[in-house]
Amino acid sequence: MFIGKHEIAGKACIMGILNVTPDSFSDGGDFDTVEDALAQVERMIAQGAGIIDVGGESTRPGAEFVKFVTEEEEIARIVPVIQAIKAKYDVLISIDTYKTATARAALEAGADILNDVWAGLYDGQMLALAAEKNVPIILMHNQKEEVYNDVTEDVCTFLSQRAQAALEAGVAKDNIWIDPGFGFAKNVQHNIDLLKGLDKVVALGYPVLFGISRKRVVDYLLGGNTQAKDRDQGTAALSGYAVSKGCQIVRVHNVDVNRDIVKTISGIL
Repeated sequence: MFIGKHEIAGKACIMGILNVTPDSFSDGGDFDTVEDALAQVERMIAQGAGIIDVGGESTRPGAEFVKFVTEEEEIARIVPVIQAIKAKYDVLISIDTYKTATARAALEAGADILNDVWAGLYDGQMLALAAEKNVPIILMHNQKEEVYNDVTEDVCTFLSQRAQAALEAGVAKDNIWIDPGFGFAKNVQHNIDLLKGLDKVVALGYPVLFGISRKRVVDYLLGGNTQAKDRDQGTAALSGYAVSKGCQIVRVHNVDVNRDIVKTISGIL
């Protein structure tokens, strides 16, 4: 498979989450030094991650257009980590940010992929940056309110519109990925309905990233009252489901638990 110009073995791959933040919902503060971050990257690569997704600000579900950290602080968190990863490992890096200045700094530090939870809507410059640098961009569905006529149809409409905006901004079609945004401005029932409608997202004609790792809907499906780090088996089950529906990247905290399921399901497609 390809993400932009980058070839990755297999029909689906795992994106390992690396939060260099103090406040992410399941692992905030675990990897906020370069040394700790590198150790986690080494583990994730050994476990089978093809992409490392670096985030310097919590984009946890419920976040709106609020600067939890300044661009300067976010850049100070992510640039040394990206540079250190690239100096030591041959692995693709995505930058999880909705701020164009942060994204530009990340690309200059060695990042390969933009992962924008606001699909270019935050400051209006992200799509132009993706076009300028000719890099892949992942456009995620997001909105401020948990209000839908039909969640799957509304998400598909949004993603189609944002992909078209990317094309009009000069982004190559091969560089456009979409993400239905599980957990963002969606209650449990919305997420379940969207899971059932995943075929429609895949049918839009762009490769799909699936990100549901440790989220509230996983807790619900496991019966409730679980801690975030106890949701990895449930996450892996949903990763397998997503790959069977045609999603090509699964974004997860625990690479090891997801690896064999993703490899097995993608191997029979």
